[in-house]
Formats: sequence, structure tokens, C-alpha cells
Amino acid sequence: MIRRFYKDVTLGEVPGGWQVLLDGRGVKTVGGAAQVAPTAALGEALAAEWRRQGEKIDPKSLPLRDMADYAIDMVAPDPQAVARGLIAYAETDTLCYRADPDEPLHARQQEVWEPLLGAFEAAHGIALVRVSGVVHRPQPPAALAALEARLLALDPFVLAGVEAMAKLAASLVTALAALDAGQEEEPLALWQAVCLEEEWQAELWGRDAEAEERRARREADFLRACAFARLARN
Repeated sequence: MIRRFYKDVTLGEVPGGWQVLLDGRGVKTVGGAAQVAPTAALGEALAAEWRRQGEKIDPKSLPLRDMADYAIDMVAPDPQAVARGLIAYAETDTLCYRADPDEPLHARQQEVWEPLLGAFEAAHGIALVRVSGVVHRPQPPAALAALEARLLALDPFVLAGVEAMAKLAASLVTALAALDAGQEEEPLALWQAVCLEEEWQAELWGRDAEAEERRARREADFLRACAFARLARN
């Protein structure tokens, strides 16, 4: 931790968006670029992190700042590379891979995952392959191309949030569905759905405190990334 070096936190409108000002000086990224958020809503969220700091600054309590840095320094220079990396999650999307049909888990997956996946396909005009077992089957090239185009149309800040969600959920479908969710509680429901197998195992064999704590941290990270992406949308 370092001692707090500023008194006032304000938000200024600058070319390209909004920038947090600490005693009138604009915040910069780790890479030295001006940390300019694309929306006032995200700018306010970034400013709130700085306002919450006490006498000492705790870097761990500035996760949105870190995501903004990543969006500017890493995603914006090459969004196509990020999009291509995310297509790998569509190729092996958790919601597409089910247990064998004769296993009880399969029925639960069908009940919970199939409506989510069907709604996603309808919204994007695509069809994805369902797989029983662990043997990989390729997804249709047309579906992957449509998803890549959707990703490339996103602002780098939004794309950074989607990438974080997809990695946590092992599911691009879940990440994009959370981004597009119409109701406030939907992202949490989507996260809980993608954790179905973990919950199934916990119900069968009992809950492990450490595993539950790890899942709670991942849930918080997923919801934060979702909020970051949604705040970044114009």
C-alpha cells in the first residue's frame, strides 16, 4: 500500500470520453496512456473507487481501474486478437457440453441450459452443436464468424469485460448473454446456471468450504466484469 497522495476526486469530460482527476491531474494507465472511459457512468464508477480510499491506497480495491488499464493498454491496440481468443471459448462452450443422456446430470443440464442456449441462438441467428460427453466436436464456421463479428463491434472496454466473464465462466455464450441481459438479476442467474455441475457435485458429496469460497470469489469477479462492460456501453 502507498499513502494517499490526493485530496479531491473529480470527473472531467475530455476528448474521447471521461477521465478521473486526482487534484485536477488526469489518471493514467500502467502503460502511460490517459485513462479515458467511454461513458460518464463508467467514469463515475472509476472515480468512486478512488474516493473510497483511506489514508493508504489499497491497489486490490481498485479492480475497475485495473480493467480500464487492460482495456486501453492491451485490448484497444489489437481487438481482433482478443476476439479470436474468445472464439476458442465458443468452440468448447460449457453450455454446449452435456453429460451422457443416461446420466441424471444430463436432465438437469437440459432443464437449465437448453432454454438459455436456445434464447441466445435465437437472438444471434445462429445454431450451435450440443455435445454429450467430453469428445470435442467443432462448431459451425458460420456461427463462429457471426460471434466474432459481434465481438469486433464492441468497444474495447466492453470487450475487456466480456473476455473476463468468458474466462471465468468458460463460456462465451454466458458472457454475451450477461452483457445483453435485460433485467438486473439476470447476470447472477446466468453465473449460477454455468456453475450447475459444481452445484450438482456439492449436492451429491457435500460442500467444501474452500471450494465454496473460491466460487464466491469467481462469482464476484464475474459480476464486476459484467457491470464494467455494461457501464462502458454508450
